[in-house]
Amino acid sequence: MLLIGEYAAKLTEKNRVALPKKFREILGTKVIVTNGYEGCLIVVSEQQFEELTSDITVGKFVNNDVRDTTRFLLGGAHEVELDSQGRFVLPSNLLDYSGIIEDVCFLGLKRWVELWGKERWTSKKDDIANNASDIANRLSGLNS
Repeated sequence: MLLIGEYAAKLTEKNRVALPKKFREILGTKVIVTNGYEGCLIVVSEQQFEELTSDITVGKFVNNDVRDTTRFLLGGAHEVELDSQGRFVLPSNLLDYSGIIEDVCFLGLKRWVELWGKERWTSKKDDIANNASDIANRLSGLNS
């Protein structure tokens, strides 16, 4: 099964949010939540977290980019356990980083799930849509 799709949810007063059932079936009941890029959060299983971060954690300690990326991804990470309804509490440091207030979007991106505040995701999605051709050309190496 793949982690794909976009799902809307709400953050409760107690800073809880429910991971969509489709994602729970793949990720299980213990997940890692951490800082993502562009102001989102990343939600992955422990195994996926190990796979996503393995390249940076084997880098040389003296390399500043290795240290900063490790700080960003691992320093902000939290192990969370989902309740019977798939809910978990978002830690305050991750709420502050992501700007999540109430409405959220979960995005399945094959190997990981991103969690966005709705307004930030809408803005990012519009930006991607407006630049989709340029992005595709850069990915294919056609744009220099």
